[in-house]
Amino acid sequence: MVEYTPTEMMTVSAARALKNDDVCFVGIGMPSAACNLARLTHAPDITLIYESGTIGTKPDVLPLSIGDGELCETAVNTVAVPEMFRYWLQGGKISVGFLGAAQLDKYGNINTTVIGDYDNPKVRLPGGGGAPEIATSCGEVFLVMKQSKRGFVEKIDFVTSLGHGKGGNDRASYGVDTKGPSRLITDLCIMEPHPEGKQFVVTSIHPGVTREEIIENTGWDVEFADEVAETAIPSEKELQVLRELHARTAKAHGDQQ
Repeated sequence: MVEYTPTEMMTVSAARALKNDDVCFVGIGMPSAACNLARLTHAPDITLIYESGTIGTKPDVLPLSIGDGELCETAVNTVAVPEMFRYWLQGGKISVGFLGAAQLDKYGNINTTVIGDYDNPKVRLPGGGGAPEIATSCGEVFLVMKQSKRGFVEKIDFVTSLGHGKGGNDRASYGVDTKGPSRLITDLCIMEPHPEGKQFVVTSIHPGVTREEIIENTGWDVEFADEVAETAIPSEKELQVLRELHARTAKAHGDQQ
């Protein structure tokens, strides 16, 4: 029997969501691992773009940051950051964006700004960076995040990046015509927005995970699809490629990770 960790299950599930012809705006960390796993397995022609302006990059190891030289050295081209955002991102040339969050609500709205009151916060977070533009300008957005009540909340403290707003057609009311969050991939399950209400609904549960576990780790009332699938386990090839990628990264970066 193939053995894998919840993090590997999440990474593989995220990678599988990508297609060979996607142009993907990649974030550092889990999104980077998922996108490069897809490139090294079923989607060799995928175009990976990082926020620093590297286009068509094919890193041999996972980058420490968007400014990692590995990205520029393996890219087809590198453009200035203003061009990256104005021409590529806001110009509608990127099909998929990957985002994470400190807090997330059931409509895919993201908080990476503050925990608590904005003027007197309990914690001040790093902020949005390019995430607000990614959330509104990419064709669709995949969210990748470990599931917990601390992160999956009924109401986020600050809307840093727009998801589906208040649900329904609220996103479009702001003049945003992209698809928005179309998939939420966690270490427990996969959720997709309800076609009308736009709230996240569980559509696939990872092997060995119960509905009770999902409910216990979610701060909103969880909805399950009428037919809930079981997520396919990672294949031996997917795990081998992912683990070799992480091993190369560890060897290259050591304690810097």
